[in-house]
Amino acid sequence: MPRKAATESVADADSAQGGVAAVDRALSLLAAFQPGDSALGLAELAERTRLYKSTVLRLLASLEHAQWVQRLDDGRYAIGPQAARLHAVYQASFSLDRVVLPVLRALVVETGESAAYHVRRGDTRVCLFRVDSPHPVRDHIRAGDLLPMDRGTGGRVLTAFDPVLGKAPGPDRNLYARIRADGFYTAVGDRLAEVAGVSAPVLRADGSVAAAVTLTCPVHRYQARFVPAVLQAARSLCGQVGDD
Repeated sequence: MPRKAATESVADADSAQGGVAAVDRALSLLAAFQPGDSALGLAELAERTRLYKSTVLRLLASLEHAQWVQRLDDGRYAIGPQAARLHAVYQASFSLDRVVLPVLRALVVETGESAAYHVRRGDTRVCLFRVDSPHPVRDHIRAGDLLPMDRGTGGRVLTAFDPVLGKAPGPDRNLYARIRADGFYTAVGDRLAEVAGVSAPVLRADGSVAAAVTLTCPVHRYQARFVPAVLQAARSLCGQVGDD
């Protein structure tokens, strides 16, 4: 009889409902490779996935056969050429609007307010995508509009998480430090009087800031529940976007 693991594996702790356990475990092995890992040994893979070494070896045999991993001369394992092939397919089919717009639309449905996706352009930022609130009273920013980096919650977040701008000497240095600590920024009238905004950063896979997700509304419609909604929307995009 197979032994029951004393500690639940990473795959079993977060298994796909209705999925296949062996596939979940094989994928957890691939997910064990992190940025900076050129190769991992059997012990490291077993530790990171919380799987028995014997199980890891069986899974690695299948992954190696399909070229998802490759065994090196020193016995360690590295990501195989199939990963590069799949990445090329993904890059060729990637469309930022297909990734971002559904998130913004869902945010508008959840909150009833306008949602936007801002990226830095030199000393300014551009509203790359925008989904309007169904309310007739709203701010009227459009996709393609250029906006300042030093005003508005989207500009503040992009500045705060920039490794140079966010730590530069100046009167707003403490504000940017607080934004980084909080992971979001909310303000009233920072760019437009009587307009409230909430913004959170969208991070690339390497941890650098790619964009800001922003929700705006008239002050009288602002609600505290908008903050977690914006944070969740931004986090859902983290690691999915790169340079636009």
